[in-house]
Order: sequence, then C-alpha cells, then structure tokens
Amino acid sequence: MATRAAEQREEARRVAARLEAEAVRNVALTWVDNAGIARVKTIPVARLADTAERGVGMSPVFDVFTSDDAITESDHLGGPDGDLRLFPDLDRVTTLAAQPGWAWAPVDRYDQLGAPHPACQRLFARRMAAQATEAGLDVRMGFETEWVVTRAPDKHGPAAAGADEVLDYPCAGPAYGMTRVVELSDYLRDVTEALTLQGIDVLQLHPEYAPGQFEVTTAPADPVRAADDVVLVRETIRAVSARHGLRASFAPSVVAGQVGNGCHLHLGLYRDGRSLHRDPDAEWGLAPDARAFLGGVLQAMPALLAIGCPSPASYLRLQPSHWAGVYQCWGVENREAALRLITGAPDDPDGGHAEVKTFDAAANPYLAVGAVLAAGLHGITSRTQMPAPQTGDPGTLGVRERARRGIVRLPATLTEAADRLEKSAPLYEAMGKVLHGAVLAVRRAEEAHFAESEAEEIAAATRWRW
Repeated sequence: MATRAAEQREEARRVAARLEAEAVRNVALTWVDNAGIARVKTIPVARLADTAERGVGMSPVFDVFTSDDAITESDHLGGPDGDLRLFPDLDRVTTLAAQPGWAWAPVDRYDQLGAPHPACQRLFARRMAAQATEAGLDVRMGFETEWVVTRAPDKHGPAAAGADEVLDYPCAGPAYGMTRVVELSDYLRDVTEALTLQGIDVLQLHPEYAPGQFEVTTAPADPVRAADDVVLVRETIRAVSARHGLRASFAPSVVAGQVGNGCHLHLGLYRDGRSLHRDPDAEWGLAPDARAFLGGVLQAMPALLAIGCPSPASYLRLQPSHWAGVYQCWGVENREAALRLITGAPDDPDGGHAEVKTFDAAANPYLAVGAVLAAGLHGITSRTQMPAPQTGDPGTLGVRERARRGIVRLPATLTEAADRLEKSAPLYEAMGKVLHGAVLAVRRAEEAHFAESEAEEIAAATRWRW
C-alpha cells in the first residue's frame, strides 16, 4: 500500500510538472451525483501530488443531492456525519483548452480508511466493466451529446427567470440546415478545436431538430473512459459557449412541447478482437452472446429508465413518434425503437453496434454505462432471448396491434421508472444496497418536488441545471 502511494505521488509530480509547463494553475476534480449534476472541488497544481496520495475530503451527503440542490436521505446516506476522500485519476488529467490556466480530472471516491465508497458511481462503472472483461467481452461505448445554445442574458439588464424566460437563439437556420452552421461557424469550430486539443476524437457535429440545437458524437472507448469523455465534452461545450457570449443547455426538455436533448448511448461488443455484431452465420449478424446481452438490456429497459432518464423533465422528452424510443422494442436501424441495431457499412470499423435511444444528459453517465453493462451481463448469464425486431413507428399502431406484437410502452413517468428500478433484482445486486438506495431516494425526492408542477414549470426549473 505504501509502495503504491509513493508511485502515485511520483506520477502526480510528473503530471504537475507538465501542467505547470502548460501554464496551468488549478485542477478541477469532478464527480457526478445521482441527479446527474457534475460537482467539483478544485486544487492548485502544487497540491496535486498530495491529493493523489491522500485525497481531498468531501461529504457523502452529495450522493443524496437533488437537481435543485436540496438534500434528501436514504437508509444509508444523508445528514452531516462522515467524510470521503476524492482521488483524481492521473491518467485522465486534461488541460482545458477553453479554460486557460485550468486542468480537469475525474475522481474515484474512497472512505478515510481507503475502502471504496459503496455509492461511488465511477467505481460502479469500473466494477461492471471488469466483470465484462472477466466474461471475455471487450465492450466499447460512446455517447451522442445534444444541447441547445442561446444568447446569454445581458448581465447589466433584467433577465426573466423561470417560465417567463424568453430564449434568444443565436441562429435561425432550419433543422439540420447548413444555414445554422454558417451562422455559428466560429463557435462550432471552437467547440471542435477545444475537444480535439483535449484528446476527444470527434466523429460528427451537426445541427439538430429543435431551435438552437446541435449534436456532437465522439469515438467509442472503454465504458469508464466513455463516461469520462461525455462529462468532459459537456463542460467543454459549456466553457466555449461562455467565451462566445452564449449559454448551453443539456436539459432533457429545454422548452416543454419541443423536441428535447437526448444523450444516446452506443455500445459494441467484441470477443478476441472479433465483433459480435458481424457474425456472418447469425440472424441480424448477432452472435449468441450479443443477442443475449442486448436481450438483457431490452428486458431491463423499464428499470434502466430510472438511471438514464432520471428527472421528471426526462419524461417531457419521452414522447411517441419523436425518435426518443418510448416503446420496449428493438429494430434494425429503427429510430423509434428503444434499442436500435446499427448495421453500418460492411467496411465501417464502427459499424455493427447498438444504440440505447432513451437516455438523456440528466443521467449520471457512470451509472448509465454501469447499469447497461449489468443488464447485459445478466442477459448473458440468464440466456435472455430477444423478441422479433420491429419496423416502423409503434406510436402509429393501435393499442390492439401493439398488444398483438408484444410492444409495451416504457414508463411514462419517473414514478413508474423508479418503481421498476426498485423491483429490479439484477440492478440491485449489481449496484449494491447503498448505491441503489441512494439513487432511489433521489428519484423519489425529484418526484415529490415536481408532483404539482405543470410541464412548462418543470422545463423552466431544470433548463439550466445540466
């Protein structure tokens, strides 16, 4: 233990020397709470070696923070007692291109005696990734990040708040239109440049459907790195936006009744360097383990909604016929299915994978990747079968036809999703009672807070939280 601590300290000194040579003065240490908010403590670069060896203190109460900064409690967490230590992942220390003088690192959380904190979401994701590796799987994941950009309010003048806020979009071009790229070409160039300088491999960036909405897709990586990447992508977009006098919202519903922001999770399964989505002898190209893994994800989708769609605002976005995947079904290249199988071109190295359509950016990405891995691994051990794929939009079918095809509507409220998570034995077993209980406590508190709110009030209250 002492040898490892000394090695960490020496590595931290090397990292700190690099940062100082790059004129970095402070390091932002982030974790993501169960409401999906990125929380932070910062240290001077000179303190990095000490922090890598001994950590930085923080209260475990953050595991029961809600999106509006209220504090609830679970059977295991809550109140003023206790302390944890934040340890930065030195392999992920990144100089921030849009925040001169700053670097960033995600943290893992341990108790004061060095034991892993049972509610640490990043350690949960790491544990599930290790179980996948033990099962002989190489899982690659990546996120699509959607956001809406508006002009920042005039700091010298009055700004309407809440439901009375008038959003001032900096572009007027049509959905997916080149006009929108022309209008914001400097801004979008700076987003791409900042991400690239930070080691993020950008695959695509384009206008989306809603006013002022854009999407960036990043390259797949191992599950923990993928979750780290989406946190870094989001905060980089936020920083670039601020430097351009703009404001970025990643909320599931920016304006009630409009298309919201998703954060779709893509995943590919490999074994011994071979894609399990490209089996030439298997139906749909899916090898048996890929079919069982995806079957497990699809079977757990109602409970997974409480992980990937964690806010009442999430359910304003989850509407039929909006490409949000609100029915518990899968399809080959079907953007209305909750689970979309992407075939890709035969020579496309990223072709042949699956996409979870339902998730949004209010989700804690570490919980998202960990829970999907847990559901998929349970599918393999239980040899879960996939139903027949669906074509077309289930929302246009009548109730009887959907019932005949076995297509079920996923939970339409956070209450329904939380109820399904509470009853999910595989997710409870994977998460453990402390993390599972904390997530449920936060979901119940969010439900209660917005129980009497109209859609417009929910969207306005959560618009700038993520």
